[in-house]
Amino acid sequence: MDFIENRTFAEIAVGENAEIQRTLSAEDITLFAVVSGDVNPAHLDPEYAEHSMFHHIIAHGMWGGALISAVLGTRLPGPGTIYLSQSLRFRRPVSIGDTITTRVTVTEKKPDTHRLKLHCQCLNQHGEEVIVGEAEVIAPQEKIRRPRAQLPNVTIKK
Repeated sequence: MDFIENRTFAEIAVGENAEIQRTLSAEDITLFAVVSGDVNPAHLDPEYAEHSMFHHIIAHGMWGGALISAVLGTRLPGPGTIYLSQSLRFRRPVSIGDTITTRVTVTEKKPDTHRLKLHCQCLNQHGEEVIVGEAEVIAPQEKIRRPRAQLPNVTIKK
């Protein structure tokens, strides 16, 4: 069985980091559009996208933002984290087939409030920064270790 475990505020040091890696698929874009309701043709319509500034389908910017949320909620600090704020800059588009490494690094600890500030960065497979920003969270004070949720398989029918 696979488990998910947090790092408590007391266990975390400035400079610590965690990351995940994910390759964007066309299905990811479709599912993100379904869940978010963002049906901008730049993400879904190849004919439209061909004449856009990037000349092809690109990911929703917040797909990368969701990857940051995944690192914070599953790795550092992990389960029990309260997300307070996020600022992001979108530097480059993410295209189908791009492999994104999403990393968060603790830059500040506030012991009186159990808050952390974290530098957030998404890099493509060429090491180019596609998203950069900062998050603020309340880190959990108690240890949490639970079985990882088993997600259902999703089939897209058009």
